Amino acid sequence: MTAYVILIRDEPVRDPEAMAEYRNTNRKNAAGFKLTPLVAYGAVEALEGAAPDGVVVLQFPTMEDAKSWYESPAYQAVLPHRKKAADYRAFIVQGL
Repeated sequence: MTAYVILIRDEPVRDPEAMAEYRNTNRKNAAGFKLTPLVAYGAVEALEGAAPDGVVVLQFPTMEDAKSWYESPAYQAVLPHRKKAADYRAFIVQGL
């Protein structure tokens, strides 16, 4: 069943250099995984509550594929750059 990794950034990036390193490295590493980017920092209009500063949605064929990507050595190696750059909430949601 399809799964989605959702990353929500509530505040602006505090370290642009770290974010650039995360984005550049993460794009290269993503090639070996079954993921489809669906949303990447597009315009956000809040309907309820405050609008986040940024949202990313990645589609995976299964929950296991999503976890495999997140827990992979390649992603775990680049993750500290994202955490240094900004605070995010990240979770996996199973689709229909």
